[in-house]
Amino acid sequence: MALRQSLVPVYRAPDGAWWWHHLKWASVSARRLCVGERRLDAGAYLSSGYGTRVALEAERTDWTRLGAAATIWQPGRLKGIHAPPGQGTPFLAAEQVFDLRPRPRKWLVFEKTPDARRRFVSNGTILVTRSGTAGRVTLAREAHENKLISDDLLRIDVTDADQWGWIYAFLLAPTTRAMLTAACYGQVIKHVEVSHLADLPLPLVADETARACRDKAARVLELRNACHRLTLTAESRFAKAVGGAPDPRDWGEEGFSIRVSRVVKGRRRLDAWNHVPAIAAITAHLARRGKKFTSVADAGYQVWVPGRYKRVAADDGVVYWSSADLPQVAPNLTKRIADCDFGDSYRGRVQQGWVLLLRSGGVRGSLGRSLLATKTLHEQLVSDHVMRLAPGQSVDMPGGYLLTALSHPTLGLPLVKALACGSTVQEIAVEDVAALPVVRVDPAEERAIAALVEQAAECRAEADALERELADDADRIITARAT
Repeated sequence: MALRQSLVPVYRAPDGAWWWHHLKWASVSARRLCVGERRLDAGAYLSSGYGTRVALEAERTDWTRLGAAATIWQPGRLKGIHAPPGQGTPFLAAEQVFDLRPRPRKWLVFEKTPDARRRFVSNGTILVTRSGTAGRVTLAREAHENKLISDDLLRIDVTDADQWGWIYAFLLAPTTRAMLTAACYGQVIKHVEVSHLADLPLPLVADETARACRDKAARVLELRNACHRLTLTAESRFAKAVGGAPDPRDWGEEGFSIRVSRVVKGRRRLDAWNHVPAIAAITAHLARRGKKFTSVADAGYQVWVPGRYKRVAADDGVVYWSSADLPQVAPNLTKRIADCDFGDSYRGRVQQGWVLLLRSGGVRGSLGRSLLATKTLHEQLVSDHVMRLAPGQSVDMPGGYLLTALSHPTLGLPLVKALACGSTVQEIAVEDVAALPVVRVDPAEERAIAALVEQAAECRAEADALERELADDADRIITARAT
């Protein structure tokens, strides 16, 4: 008789054993299913999160609910009315709050936004994502002031100021993240509610431990704010050195027309963003006010991207930084891939001091953004979607100045984004960046701007290191209590 076709073929090892992995399973008492939310999905009872929680709650003392130590709340669902760019109150979505340099993409009419004042956050407020990648934690900082913040971020107001640093460290710990992940619900997009966060068991710690955590968290916040201020100062000095920004009276927002002769020469780009009047206005302004132009390649920088490679997941592999992780504070580094050549002489790794440029994405998103690689990124594996700009032997331009010239919101970034090509996912070519003309100013001013950028990068690296220490310290405390 004929065999029925099967969509999933059955494989058997010669000895009857399964080749690839062994199923991990355990039984749960039925009474566990009849308390709380009566969850029936198996993920809610994984040992990495649920088991730790049960062990902590088994202790009669030395812990309390997070909701007893802090007020956890969420603004109402937002139904705002959009305003033209720059004319309303800037709005930040949840993922934008984690950006090193949050740039609003939406503006809302403040008077028409329900409960608008409560959507602002103060410096030092603990914020936790409630959907998507639920459970990510960060501190509100100066870059978030006077901006409406999404309701997708839960707010945590700590009752006792001395416990603020410990609660922040507790939420950063991977073990806490596992407990919170076990509480998430949803089939495709995971969600966590205020009640889930408030119900977490919070271990009580000694006063000296709480003070140490508070001091480290305060230092993290101070360094992140310093990084933001130094970046703004560098951009301000750059703008002043080139005579400010050009008059943006007609930059093409209402439509524009150009001569065909401009389209057919050079790269023959037909995309409208390659020809917006803003690009010509910025270039003409820099030509009048700057000393000269020098291409990135002529300034002594090697520009390349690694070859394409297969990303093979491996628990014991190397940490993988995607292009989305780079421009964020406290990135969610959960990917590890098998080590290999990765297509360049550096084996996909980057070096401290390189300028890294995000070469793919959306024109209105992160495409074209750049940053200076810090010691946090030194010898780290970074995606091939990130372009490398490495100084050569005879470099003629400080890396910090090059970064500012490429990333200034009105005088640099629009010129980089105009290089993009593509329909659905836009990309920037290596040869276009290598040939991109960069305006030059007085050498002493270039060095001063570069020093500010390098100092900002050092602040960012120190803040990242302290935050990892906080997470590791808290994880050790939680693990010790749960064993």
